[in-house]
Amino acid sequence: MSSRRSRQQSGSSRISDDQILELVSKLRQLVPEIRDRPSGKVSASKVLQETCNYIRNLHREVDDLSERLSQLLASIDANSAEAAIIRSLVSQ
Repeated sequence: MSSRRSRQQSGSSRISDDQILELVSKLRQLVPEIRDRPSGKVSASKVLQETCNYIRNLHREVDDLSERLSQLLASIDANSAEAAIIRSLVSQ
């Protein structure tokens, strides 16, 4: 049985080909490396690869910023006005 046929027969819990195309199109618009490319056509597999890379890079940035914030907080008095400002920004 072909994979397409098995997808159609497995019930409504599966995502349709049209839904996949729509989601890939949305990813094209969200990922800067793809969105900003001058060439118009990018394969779905390339979109997914670039999306994974983009998410990995975002995770690295979050980790780096968390580390910098920890260093900053360790270097100031916990009761200072600066610490209060940082705490209020982080809690938002």
